[in-house]
Amino acid sequence: MKTFSSIQPPHYFHFSPFFSSTSIRFCIRTQVPFSTKVFFCQAKSGTNESLNIKVLPPTLLVAEKEEAKAVLTLFLKKRGLSNANAARTINKSDPFIDHLLSKLHSKHKIWYLSGRELTTLEIRDALISYLESLFEEHGDVLIDLVENYPNPPPVKDKSAVPITPTGSVVDSKKLKAVSTVSGIDPAAGNLRPHIVYLMEFGMDSDQIRIIMRRFPAFAYYSLEGKIKPLVEFFLELGVPKEQIPIILTKRPQLCGISLSENLKPTMKFFESLGVDKTQWAKVIYRFPALLTYSRQKINESVDFLRELGISDESIGKILTRCPNIVSYSVEDNLRPTATYFRSLGVDVGALLFRCPQNFGLSIEANIKPVTEFFLERGYTLQEIGTMITRYGMLYTFSLTANMMPKWDYFMTMDYPKSELVKFPQFFGYSLEQRIKPRYARVKDAGVRLLLNQVLSLSSSNFEEVRRRS
Repeated sequence: MKTFSSIQPPHYFHFSPFFSSTSIRFCIRTQVPFSTKVFFCQAKSGTNESLNIKVLPPTLLVAEKEEAKAVLTLFLKKRGLSNANAARTINKSDPFIDHLLSKLHSKHKIWYLSGRELTTLEIRDALISYLESLFEEHGDVLIDLVENYPNPPPVKDKSAVPITPTGSVVDSKKLKAVSTVSGIDPAAGNLRPHIVYLMEFGMDSDQIRIIMRRFPAFAYYSLEGKIKPLVEFFLELGVPKEQIPIILTKRPQLCGISLSENLKPTMKFFESLGVDKTQWAKVIYRFPALLTYSRQKINESVDFLRELGISDESIGKILTRCPNIVSYSVEDNLRPTATYFRSLGVDVGALLFRCPQNFGLSIEANIKPVTEFFLERGYTLQEIGTMITRYGMLYTFSLTANMMPKWDYFMTMDYPKSELVKFPQFFGYSLEQRIKPRYARVKDAGVRLLLNQVLSLSSSNFEEVRRRS
């Protein structure tokens, strides 16, 4: 086995499943004991597979770095770190923060290249999902990895660390499950059938090992009795073949649930609530955990939506478009968020129907700062309520990466502040790809158009209106 000192760079490999084939980073994996395995990333640019970082405005990169720090801070605190210890770790984690940004850029490469800007919720979900995956693999050593990245964490004296019998048993099960990925089936004389089957779907051994670490029982599931029937059922629903590995990686527990006794009845139950059965492929891909929730948890969420005056038909549409709303706690998320928006004079039921993503945001970390942002710029609570009513996505954008730079540019435009109350959708357009070029065309022509006309019209209609004005 190679040690850190014996590694001869560069050895590139694909960091699956968290880096796609279009990843902007390639990694060097050290051959060290499982519990202290770390990953190194080396930037690669100038190829068709990489995202040219120059396409991202410097202000966006700075803002995204702050978002990544905030996400990592919350993640560490949820793992038991005090405010002081979390802050200390963050102060030592600049290289790891850069690594998180590379992960974000890799995941949403196409969006960045097309000028699409991520919302706060999209940034948070992408990074939290990645951090949780690392924690599943590295456990408590993840903190050392964060602080020492990209160098190996210092070796600790394991003899001084007491290991509980329960933890030892769990680790043993994980290691045994992982060993089945490359182990030979004595009966067949080759790889186990379900490993071969998954590889035929495009999964590599590293992806399958991740599944085994997350859910060791998966290693012993019957191919014909559990895995294959589930996969074939998803294919019948229209789930694209290339999405199957992603779904299994997100929720391998699905293979342990009976199709006839649990999954299908659960789907029928959701359909009775109005979920569009023709959209199951998209729903499952977006949030495969939906099929694992108890009837009690589902009913709690549905009852709250009805409490807001949302019709059953509309509830079905919400569950179809945003199935992860079932995962939100009614008392910790949905009700407090509804109360807050109601204080702004917003029709909460209408807002939740148009943009349920708002209800997955933190009131203190995401929602209140946006309100304060507008208050500090002279808007009244009533005007802010009007803005969120007219544009439900308003609060889902990053304050630092999206709203601040766009506000700064808006202040150079020849519009009164009230124009944003009329057209808050301004914050949903790309600053570099849409706002600046369109406004420059208007200024060059010496005409005056409403902000709505400048941004929302198609290219041909915009040019026609510009010429006629």
